[in-house]
Amino acid sequence: MRFMMIVKATEDTEAGVMPSQELVEAMQRYNEELVKAGVLLAADGLMASSNAIRISYPEPGGKPKITDGPFTEVKEIIAGYTLIEVKSREEAIEWAMRMPDPHGHGAGQIELRQVFDPMDLSGNPETKAKEAALREQLEQINNG
Repeated sequence: MRFMMIVKATEDTEAGVMPSQELVEAMQRYNEELVKAGVLLAADGLMASSNAIRISYPEPGGKPKITDGPFTEVKEIIAGYTLIEVKSREEAIEWAMRMPDPHGHGAGQIELRQVFDPMDLSGNPETKAKEAALREQLEQINNG
């Protein structure tokens, strides 16, 4: 089971305030624990929404609309993520609870979301076969 720990943005992250060295080191230690446990798939911080582009689909079949950041609703913005693969929802919660406060001063918020397995999205055997083939190609590319 894959889970994404989504770190919510704050006014500081949107203003480009960098984390303290102490917080960077705490996150490095946490990520090292995830690696040692063999559950870490990816972990990254994201730049402020002032560097972002939002693509929306305002009408069915219509042309996508492009909006440049920054975006105003800070509580809806993501500042970073950690993607893990674990055996259960409970294990994902345990790992999320161990993450240091992502902003270091009590303003952190993490949203934990399970990632769909592509095979769960379709009952169509042809679609499942295509998805499996794409994943195999991606794995081959990533493994050189």
